[in-house]
Amino acid sequence: MEGSVHPLTEKALNGDARSIARLISIAENRGVGPTSQGKTEGEIAALMKELYPHTGKAWVIGVTGSPGAGKSTLTDKLIEYFRATGSKVGVLAVDPSSPYTGGAILADRLRMQRHTDDSGVFMRSLATRGSLGGLSRGTREATSILDACGFDVVLIETVGVGQSEIDVMRVADTVCVVLVPGLGDDIQAMKAGIMEIADIFVINKSDKPGADRVVNEVRAVLDFLKGREWMPPIARTVAETGEGVPELGENLRAHREYAQKGEAGKTRERDRLSSKIEDILLERLSASVFRLWESRRSEILQDVLDRKLDPYSAAEMLLP
Repeated sequence: MEGSVHPLTEKALNGDARSIARLISIAENRGVGPTSQGKTEGEIAALMKELYPHTGKAWVIGVTGSPGAGKSTLTDKLIEYFRATGSKVGVLAVDPSSPYTGGAILADRLRMQRHTDDSGVFMRSLATRGSLGGLSRGTREATSILDACGFDVVLIETVGVGQSEIDVMRVADTVCVVLVPGLGDDIQAMKAGIMEIADIFVINKSDKPGADRVVNEVRAVLDFLKGREWMPPIARTVAETGEGVPELGENLRAHREYAQKGEAGKTRERDRLSSKIEDILLERLSASVFRLWESRRSEILQDVLDRKLDPYSAAEMLLP
């Protein structure tokens, strides 16, 4: 890469946790007002451009499922599992936004306090800020930042809002769909949207009554997926005690190996980058059009109110 590197980027690439946190804040808050953390959109893009050549090494694992499935506890145990192998672990916990502050209601520190003193672990909560996909708008960038800054594994815990969890597939290399017994819903009906994104099914709280039924229901769903090159395994865990987590770790590694050896990983990477470019295009086009709309709102709205202009023609006037 030619030219000098921004001091903030340089510090983050050297592992400075405060600089990494600040980069994530900048990415998460971009587009909120004319500037974000004192940075313009162009400056934020410049920071991400500096980081991009350092990305592509991390293994990104999405942990998704309904609220109450034990995703946070399971993520906590996966941190422990990967740290035992010497891997540096980044954790992005996507939380519901406060309707009053826009910030994350739940804090990762409340869930995973025991890892806060471990220099090999970086944890961050991201607020959804109204995003409907189970991820926040800054999740992609935050993942890239952790990847560039040398984290071997990045765990993304989604907010847990049912079928809209599918966004995690556009970010993660491996997706775990966490299910639990006793939710009182029929899996085939409730999870029709997210069952297809699973690389691994995790039946958590599998010591509870009804776990066998959930396993059988997942197997019934998998019958419809016959013919897939990768057939998602079913892992049974009790995250509270750590039971089954090593076996889940082996399932995760098997999927990683499968993706790296075949075309699946390359295909997912290509789809992910394509999706990222599309998101950037949509974001920039949207921002450009809305800036124009704001500058001409009164004039155009009055013409529409006077029936001199219809809403469709008004919108077409603003499009590039």
